[in-house]
Amino acid sequence: MNKKRDRLQIIHDILEAIRQRNGSIKPTHILYKSNLSPQMLTEYLAELVDKGFVMESKRGTGKVYSLTPKGFLYLRKYQLVLDFTETFGLN
Repeated sequence: MNKKRDRLQIIHDILEAIRQRNGSIKPTHILYKSNLSPQMLTEYLAELVDKGFVMESKRGTGKVYSLTPKGFLYLRKYQLVLDFTETFGLN
């Protein structure tokens, strides 16, 4: 049975999806890559924009999301935590 993702893992998955697309991505692509419902994605993106991890901009008729320096920093720090827990067998 798969372990349920926690909030920090979901945030990581969203930010990583954006990073993999050269730091700029449409919400539909985030939805597919992060495996969230549209409602949950909307809530997470609103929070990430509000807290400065992600920047929302208009492109044509839609929206595009980009990582901010704070978003890139989250990804680096999250990887440090993963490395730490793996090193000491805490995962």
